[in-house]
Amino acid sequence: MTYERERGKIMHREGKGHACKHPVANAISNAPIRKKHWLALAFWPLIRTFATMNEMPQLNLPTAPLRLKQEGAKTCVFDILRRRWIQLTPEEWVRQHFVHFLLAQRGYPQGLLANEVSLSLNQTKKRCDTVLYDNLARPRMIVEYKAPNIAISQRTFDQISRYNIVLRVPYLIVSNGLRHFCCRIDYERGTYGFLPDIPAYNEL
Repeated sequence: MTYERERGKIMHREGKGHACKHPVANAISNAPIRKKHWLALAFWPLIRTFATMNEMPQLNLPTAPLRLKQEGAKTCVFDILRRRWIQLTPEEWVRQHFVHFLLAQRGYPQGLLANEVSLSLNQTKKRCDTVLYDNLARPRMIVEYKAPNIAISQRTFDQISRYNIVLRVPYLIVSNGLRHFCCRIDYERGTYGFLPDIPAYNEL
């Protein structure tokens, strides 16, 4: 399964007579000297946000229309499920792209998805990265994310399986943005199997 995306790049050509290809930096470069310092300060949050995006790894997921902003030294991304700004980390980068993929490419209803769902396991509070519910508010799927530099291992499956002791959903997904695994559990037969692709909502 391959999902390709194009990443925007800030292109810069060094040398005399060559201008920076990024429009913001180009505006600063071409401004009068007395205005350059003011422009650099004014556009610094935007430049920093573009730089952060280029530092994030390319994922095996479609491009997502993420909203980013700079808060001091932190880059934040708007979570459309939690409806608030969240600090952008490599794992959050994966989560936001995967959620947009489920919504746009797999037809999952936004109102039935939730991020950071709390649960109690052995008197310890845990959080599921993403949970899909049905129309009766019953959990149907758990999605667990890892940063792209973290390989999906047995430990990852053990973690999501522990969460499923509480929720007992028929679908479990783990993803690090590069590799995605979806497991379907048949509780009546006591069996499970891995699916070849992430199912569309109408296939659940």
